[in-house]
Amino acid sequence: MKANKKTVYLGMSGGVDSSVAAALLKEQGYSVVAVFMKNWHSDDSRFAGVCPWEQDLRDAKAVAAALGIPLKVWNFEKEYHRKVISYFFSEYRAGRTPNPDVMCNSYIKFKAFYEKALMQGADFIATGHYARVKKCSSGAKSENQYCLFRGIDCNKDQSYFLWNIDIRVLPKILFPIGELTKDRVRQIAKKHKLVNAHKKDSQGICFIGKINVREYLKTKLPLKQGDVVTVSGEKVGTHEGAWFYTQGQRKGTGSWGGGVPYYVVRKDVKKNILVVDNRASHHLFANGLVAENLNWLVENPVQSLSSSLLKARMRYRQELVPVNVVFKGNELVVNFSSPQRAITEGQSVVFYIKDKVLGGGVIKKALI
Repeated sequence: MKANKKTVYLGMSGGVDSSVAAALLKEQGYSVVAVFMKNWHSDDSRFAGVCPWEQDLRDAKAVAAALGIPLKVWNFEKEYHRKVISYFFSEYRAGRTPNPDVMCNSYIKFKAFYEKALMQGADFIATGHYARVKKCSSGAKSENQYCLFRGIDCNKDQSYFLWNIDIRVLPKILFPIGELTKDRVRQIAKKHKLVNAHKKDSQGICFIGKINVREYLKTKLPLKQGDVVTVSGEKVGTHEGAWFYTQGQRKGTGSWGGGVPYYVVRKDVKKNILVVDNRASHHLFANGLVAENLNWLVENPVQSLSSSLLKARMRYRQELVPVNVVFKGNELVVNFSSPQRAITEGQSVVFYIKDKVLGGGVIKKALI
């Protein structure tokens, strides 16, 4: 079915996913305007090159030319620094582990970009996310309700990072590759002879890329030597600062205790202490969690969350876990069907019924 020349502003990153999304939208009859978002800037020479935005922009221009669509370049550096980078540092400073991709989606892609696109005449916005938006119904009054669903490709599904977007934006979002596998996306890119058909997937922080997180944190958070102790209180080493570590972490913990493979159980940034234990330790597991800063993508979350089919994930690509929940004011107590490892303060818990995303929240604390 043709789209009667509805206008779609598509966030084109220079990667294969957004490029194929643009090709599919054009085939479907939309008037497609590609937008490259420039969001990263660093005055520190050590990190100035971690985001390959110049090459990404060249690839985006080449794809736009090949598809015969216009390309705009929009700068959201100020918004990105205020909403993502500042949040990133403040969370680590407070002893939590942030999720910058969630914030990037919430405030850059599906707010700043969305609002500017609509001001310029867009009927819809689109991205290359592996997720789906479609009409859903939970009663007679919700015939025009739209819901978020997981992408078909379980290995690439990105719905976990989308729980915090505004529910009112859903009717204006298109995810053209949400029904496709990654292999199929690359096949389409080859068919259209796109320059990035074989380009590797981007990794790391949204819009920045793969960086050494600890080195990046050191630009704002000072080194602060402290003790590493076991759960029984035995000192087994020292560290450079408790805020550089996260629950469940093994990599980067050195060889505390003469090479024994310790994992971070918890940290206290005020006392600057890391508590560690071995991988099998029950101290690494929790029976539940408390979530705050909740956001819902369904009209009646209380009703949805009471379903016996309710499941959740606390990490990207984690297998969905059956849960039951209880509202406590503005917070949510989440109880797991079985103990879960390394529940990390500051990360996201996202709720599902089958493929539908109900919403989520930020992990405030684990319940042992």
